[in-house]
Amino acid sequence: MTGIINYGAGNIFSLTAALNRLGIPYGMINEPGELEKYDRYIIPGVGHAGAAMQKLNDSGMVPFIREIKKPVLGICVGMQLLTNFSEEGNSVLTGIIPLKTIHFENSIKLKVPHTGWNTVEYSSNNHLFDDIPAVAYFYFVHSFFIEFNPKFTIASTEYGIKFSAVIQKDNYYGVQFHPEKSGLAGEQLLKNFSLLV
Repeated sequence: MTGIINYGAGNIFSLTAALNRLGIPYGMINEPGELEKYDRYIIPGVGHAGAAMQKLNDSGMVPFIREIKKPVLGICVGMQLLTNFSEEGNSVLTGIIPLKTIHFENSIKLKVPHTGWNTVEYSSNNHLFDDIPAVAYFYFVHSFFIEFNPKFTIASTEYGIKFSAVIQKDNYYGVQFHPEKSGLAGEQLLKNFSLLV
């Protein structure tokens, strides 16, 4: 079963609606002692990375999240929380994946935030992408991006600059887009994550 880490900074409704639609069983994790009940975890998130990290710290779950050996999926700000540092509020994050989260305005001349559908390209045989076209469209809403790094970037997107659309380190995954708002491709990714062991 999938556990949603509910620390008060996630768009829980749209995510749970998607999981319900797909018949993926889930439960809410409100405190560290509930983590052991689940086979995999989703860290959702919207808004300000620094504020989200503060809420995650306040929940007491950060040390436990860093020690998880089962699959973890961070979505949008939840993905950014997996990195070392965000320029949003100059925030120190969990440091699970040694990358930086950077503001688009310092890197591109396009409209910020990056909002809407964009292509995601991957070249790995990662099971997260099973039955998803090699170039697929997903829905993005973000002003900050995670730097591209071939060691941890398993899918990329371009918006004035090439950035990480999906990152992975061991059992930790992060997606910058919102799979729950990304149609069939997003639903397939959530299904694939629900099957990871």
